[in-house]
Amino acid sequence: MLRKIFDFYYSGFTSMDIGKKLWLVIIIKLVIIFLVVKLFFMPDVLSQKAAGGSKADYISSRMTGQIEKDR
Repeated sequence: MLRKIFDFYYSGFTSMDIGKKLWLVIIIKLVIIFLVVKLFFMPDVLSQKAAGGSKADYISSRMTGQIEKDR
């Protein structure tokens, strides 16, 4: 059954002419969008909050409820 499903999609994708280019454009756009979102809207909070490279200590203190007044 899985082989039939794979063959169905594989034959459909290989017989596309314009579809391959459209999928390539879609993939490139998604990569660019996620890179821009990651760079500009998701700062690296862990490296900012964990002083001196103690990322594990910072995470464990946040998970156990020992929240510092760093806000």
